[in-house]
Amino acid sequence: MGKGGGGEDEVMLPLFETKEARFRGAYKVFAFTVFVGICLIWVYRLTHIPRAGEQGRWAWIGMFMAELCFGLYWILTQPCRFKVVYNHPFKERLSNRYKDKLPSVDIFVCTADPKMEPPNMVINTVLSVMTYNYPPEKLSVYLSDDGGSDLTFYALIEASNFSKHWIPFCKKFNVEPRSPGAYFSQQIDVHDIKYAQEWLAIKKLYKQMENRIDSAIEMGEIPKEIRVQHKGFSEWNSKVTKQDHQSVVKIMIDGRDENAVDIYGGRLPTLVYMAREKRPQWSHNFKAGAMNALIRVSSEISNAPFILNLDCDMYANDADTIQEVLCFFLDEKRGHEISFMQFPQNYDNITKNDLYACTLSVINNVELAGIDGYGATPYCGTACFHRRESLCGKVYSKDYRKEWNIEDKNNTNKTVNELEAASKILASYSFEKETQWGGKMGLIYGCSSEDVITGLAIQCRGWKSHYYNPNRKAFLGFAPITLNDVLIQQKRWSEGLFQIFISKYCPFIYGHGKIKLGAQMGYCIYLLWAPFSLPTLYYVIVPPLCLLHGISIFPQVKSLWFLPFAYVIVARNACSIAEALSCGDTLKAWWNWQRMWVIRRTTAHFFAFINTIVRQLGLSETTFAITEKVITEDVSKRYEQEIIEFGSSTITFTIIATLAMLNFFSSIVAIKKIVLDLEFKVLDQLILHLSLNLLLVMLNIPVYQALFIRNDKGCIPSSILFKSMVLASLACLMPII
Repeated sequence: MGKGGGGEDEVMLPLFETKEARFRGAYKVFAFTVFVGICLIWVYRLTHIPRAGEQGRWAWIGMFMAELCFGLYWILTQPCRFKVVYNHPFKERLSNRYKDKLPSVDIFVCTADPKMEPPNMVINTVLSVMTYNYPPEKLSVYLSDDGGSDLTFYALIEASNFSKHWIPFCKKFNVEPRSPGAYFSQQIDVHDIKYAQEWLAIKKLYKQMENRIDSAIEMGEIPKEIRVQHKGFSEWNSKVTKQDHQSVVKIMIDGRDENAVDIYGGRLPTLVYMAREKRPQWSHNFKAGAMNALIRVSSEISNAPFILNLDCDMYANDADTIQEVLCFFLDEKRGHEISFMQFPQNYDNITKNDLYACTLSVINNVELAGIDGYGATPYCGTACFHRRESLCGKVYSKDYRKEWNIEDKNNTNKTVNELEAASKILASYSFEKETQWGGKMGLIYGCSSEDVITGLAIQCRGWKSHYYNPNRKAFLGFAPITLNDVLIQQKRWSEGLFQIFISKYCPFIYGHGKIKLGAQMGYCIYLLWAPFSLPTLYYVIVPPLCLLHGISIFPQVKSLWFLPFAYVIVARNACSIAEALSCGDTLKAWWNWQRMWVIRRTTAHFFAFINTIVRQLGLSETTFAITEKVITEDVSKRYEQEIIEFGSSTITFTIIATLAMLNFFSSIVAIKKIVLDLEFKVLDQLILHLSLNLLLVMLNIPVYQALFIRNDKGCIPSSILFKSMVLASLACLMPII
């Protein structure tokens, strides 16, 4: 296996270890008590259905269906909590064992639109991965530009020149993070004079580069004096558009060339620009198509056995990540089973209390770690290291270990021009015709969540996947900072995930007998986001209406049936708070998550459900929405102050405002009956009911502020205030049957 020494005892030591989470036995006992409580709630609903003709009969039946869904969804989330494991690599052992025998690594960075994803942000990601603490001759970085933009190409030219200064600076002073934009935005306390001089010089070079790129983007074109300096610009003419252009492959830095060096003579990694061919009449299969083109092009140029893929807004935050992840792949006992290693998606622009609940800390620290216990961590589309062979369709076999060879297969005899010419063919649309690409090879086509399907298909071919969440975040991205962008992202995710559930790739069907039941259930936690919007909507609409009409749909306090409701509510929320706090969240962050859970379910996930059903009926086609990365100063300021950004008149905000007003109206009427009309006997009947309503009112306080108090540009427009008041008033007039 190309071992580099270290002695027989050293060779036998594992390169990583897996530890089980503590208190799993105690949690199973707790979960059982909650399960009993949920079952008792179901029994109560079934045994206390109002008789035919009684008011509220169908509302009661609806409550049973909603609570049945909530209970079943909770059951889905439990197997992953029973199997939480944490992985830890031993990179020192890797260094001792392999030394100069380390395998090559290809890194894919994907971008799609220079307007939505600014080129300066893209090249910061590229520069961060070019500076990994890894032999540069074994590192190749590929940028896929699905927008086919000469502006992005120009930005990469600038980055390739700047890298000759940036890479040696990072390695000389061991700086972190290695995204120049992120690094220079930090407060640096400089004591070393030599370091201070070089820091100022490199920052000046970076700012000059940044200004040149911004200037070109502002003009919308590349100046002629720059175009003539690089032959690559000949690929662009007036007829080239985002959806209509030929394939372009340009090797910016040839890492094989010993003359490709930085300012101090150190070797540079290979850097390649790729824009696959796109034509209006052909389906281009979104990111999956770009990834498959990258796999083919990289196989011609570098063909590294391992691949890291990143979104363009997610920069490398730990220079030693490659060595750490290779500990998993190269472990003698278990490494040959691993297809991919998934890292969490973390962000560097999260507010103290995570205003929009974008960190998904419990998902990252508990649920994904639990699915890892079944050896079937989902592929999330970014921040993931792959074994090339498994990504290209290889079926795992027990004797795969015998075939293992980490030696590279570099195309050392071809010139740059020959490699570019051959790669252009591989990046053309026609190359995939009548092949297995998009099916058994590469990422699978036919769904906007192609990454999740691909990971599941790989696992069903016998491979295992694992999850690694290091103490120092390996990758940091850019979270959306407006509510609208958050909900667009959530709609895209939940829509694609639900498409998987109703397709042949449903884990319960496609994964049956191939992956463990716990893993199948773990997948479905996320695949069922969209349909579980329906019981949530029911719960925030019907109970307020029942409260408004004085119809009790919960047991009285003096009834024994009150106990299972109270226990399940208190126990589940207490456990939720404990999980959040143990994952590093604040109590207010947990509260923000509860608010966003309701908002996401009642808007983004609901629209995702409707769109998926409409698509299944053949009435629309799949689209892909890119979350905008360009922000204004006032929006950014409100985000830092943790003020929710509304600002636009959309149907989404109309729904949010209407539901908030409906719960507010019903709470006011119920309180009036109890306090002003002195109907205290109603309190015993409606205490649980009213508590639920008041909880929703409290969650919606930022909505009321945006409706009635705020006057900034991020408030809810007056047109939505009028619509929500009218719709909520009409809803209050609806009879309950």
